[in-house]
Amino acid sequence: MPPRHLVLWLPDWPVRAALGASSAHEPVTNKPVADEPVAIFHANTIIACSAAARAQGVRRGQRRRLAQSLSPALRLIPADPRRDERAFLPVLRLLEELVPGVQPLRPGLAALRARGAARYYGGEEQSALRLIAALAAHGHPDARAAVADGLFTAEQAARLAAPALVVDPGRSQEFLAPLPVQVLGDDDVTALLQRLGIRTLAEFAALAESDIRDRLGERGVRLHALASGADSRPLTPQHPEPELAREIVFESPLEQADQVAFAVRQTADAVTAALAELSQVCTEVRIDLTDDDGSITSRVWLHPTSFEASDLVDRVRWQLEGLRPVESDRESAGITEVRITPTRVDDSAHHQPGLFGQGPQQRLHHAVSRVQAMLGHRGVVSPVVIGGRRLTDRQLLQPWGDLAPPERDAALPWPGSLPPPYPSEVYTTPLPIRLAAADRTEPSVNDRGELSAPPAWIEETPVLSWAGPWPLRERAWDRDNARLAQRLQIVDESQRAWLVLWEADSWWAEGRYR
Repeated sequence: MPPRHLVLWLPDWPVRAALGASSAHEPVTNKPVADEPVAIFHANTIIACSAAARAQGVRRGQRRRLAQSLSPALRLIPADPRRDERAFLPVLRLLEELVPGVQPLRPGLAALRARGAARYYGGEEQSALRLIAALAAHGHPDARAAVADGLFTAEQAARLAAPALVVDPGRSQEFLAPLPVQVLGDDDVTALLQRLGIRTLAEFAALAESDIRDRLGERGVRLHALASGADSRPLTPQHPEPELAREIVFESPLEQADQVAFAVRQTADAVTAALAELSQVCTEVRIDLTDDDGSITSRVWLHPTSFEASDLVDRVRWQLEGLRPVESDRESAGITEVRITPTRVDDSAHHQPGLFGQGPQQRLHHAVSRVQAMLGHRGVVSPVVIGGRRLTDRQLLQPWGDLAPPERDAALPWPGSLPPPYPSEVYTTPLPIRLAAADRTEPSVNDRGELSAPPAWIEETPVLSWAGPWPLRERAWDRDNARLAQRLQIVDESQRAWLVLWEADSWWAEGRYR
């Protein structure tokens, strides 16, 4: 039987975090969530909403336009998982003071072993009510708690609790039976089960495990175990991270990047020393620079392995150097404060060198870092694949150690983009190329995507085979900047494969396969 777990749930947490983040250092309270129609969206889809928004018909999973039509006064806020995590950290610290071993499952949801809390507070229900009361006293009056066998059952019970619910030992399957299969959280399996006429967890649990394994594999077997109340996910207690940020304030503003970098050396040492005491290393850091006008410039830096004190000093200097060209009209602005905040840490044991020295990856990183320190932040770049329709749009040369820009995700669908395999040679600027039909005239493609004549020659070499054309449309809504092109793939008798483009009444070579 799975061990007993206590799960605490704070409804609408992304909404709470977003409203609380609008005024720094103020506690996240329940009042604006209840009184104002607010929704959090991602990719034009509602992922969370307040009670006032739900009263007007707004629901999770709705498109943003539909939600706005149901609630004209709806306040829409973009999703920010890091904001949710930062706002949830004080809640975890509060719970840790009452019961050790609290594990954050996700922002707004935490779990712990029920046995220790029940023994200390005199019972499972008493411990749940005690934690709910503590949260209510700190600005979270509608928190819910549940105790059950296993994390999955306890989480589902917490969503139905008002305010606390205890599922008796051995009764998990009975409790889960009427719940819909959507609570399993797997859209693909849920869609298949619904097509088969299976709507509840009881109907899913009644199926034979051998049939589930044959059709859905081990993934389906695990979901079948959850529906049956046999939750085997281990709970690893995780303590909230301590305050690791360090800052330095200058009595008089410093204007030179080298002056600031020299002054923050001891601060960088203090950050790495605090991490070393916890046997941790920093893999991502946020640096905040405050100038004499009170403006704060922040940037998040990522390290391929882990930051050392010298790496932090380099990032401060690079960040300052990047500001100067932008603020040429404010050359007199000086820096009054530098704050270094580790935002992602890891166990230092994962970053220790091997017994017989460092591997090639570590040696490469140290060599590249030394070159970057000499040439500057953009002196060493690495290629990154991003989203885009044209091959050149999918390439980005990014400074070594930077985070990839999230605004053009390569995993998103890009209609008109080329499917793999991609050309091994991509021309940064498309090259003019000669394409001819059998009668030596240049073929063309009309607006309907029709080829005037099959290509017979490419660069004076006979064409062996070809495919296409495929349309490539961009910015069709913008008359002045709209672009329309047609792609063809051509193989010549020399076994060279080309990706060619018909655009602006001319043929261009976009790439070549080798």
